[in-house]
Amino acid sequence: MQTIKKKKLNKFIKRSKNNNEYINQTEKYLKLFNNFPEIKFLLNQILEADRLLKQNLLPQSLPKMILPDNIQDIIYRKISEKYPLGNSEGDKLWDQLTSQLPKLDKHLRNFRDYLENNYGMWAYISAPFGKQLSNYLQNKNVLEIMAGNGYVSKALRQYNPSNKNYATDSKTWNKINATGNHPVTKIEKLSAIDAIDKYKNDIDCVIMSWAPDKEIDDYQVLEKIRNINAQQHKLNLIIIGEYKGATNSTKFWNNAILENIETLSNKISHFDLINDKVYLVN
Repeated sequence: MQTIKKKKLNKFIKRSKNNNEYINQTEKYLKLFNNFPEIKFLLNQILEADRLLKQNLLPQSLPKMILPDNIQDIIYRKISEKYPLGNSEGDKLWDQLTSQLPKLDKHLRNFRDYLENNYGMWAYISAPFGKQLSNYLQNKNVLEIMAGNGYVSKALRQYNPSNKNYATDSKTWNKINATGNHPVTKIEKLSAIDAIDKYKNDIDCVIMSWAPDKEIDDYQVLEKIRNINAQQHKLNLIIIGEYKGATNSTKFWNNAILENIETLSNKISHFDLINDKVYLVN
């Protein structure tokens, strides 16, 4: 086997093993904390999202993936209902469960990493959000740029099948992570600028989701659309991202004129510290 191919295979095997370990660990936590509905609920959300994504389906909305502040009190009360104070079995169970809480908390917080590494899903596009976005764009033809694996376009094609929807991506990230390697809908290989040039006369709106924060492709898109709008018909630009946070370049944020689309932003699952919103950009 050629060295390059062998390295790629080893990298894939390692990534697959780590991904399996995350779900396996989720199932172990589910068994360990089976008597605690507050924890079971969160773990089942992970397993259900994973089950749907494995079938190339959009997942459901997520709650905050964080343990209750009073989880130790909850565990203590539950154990006290079964064991008298000072009972060795009760003390052993208390130690076993509470010692796992920091690891469990970290595990829940790592769910986004799992989604990124396994499914190339950066913005969490749930089915309810996808439907709301489709309703917002009901009469518009849409171009998605930097589509990755195409979760946004999958939603638009599912809920607005009569509208034109073009999903494009340069696919430059394929060799680095899972982005673009597991498409859930048809995606055309085009850079963002080339895609806009190709489809500008056939669309009403461009969608850009979770543009990289270390590059200025997003700023170039902003300038491109501004130039088109100065000469031709109005093209709307909608982005999904975290303002001056995990997504998009500083140059983009400093130059974009933003309008928060609250009906869409409120449908995003803010399940961790990332605060995604949906903006209409001028």
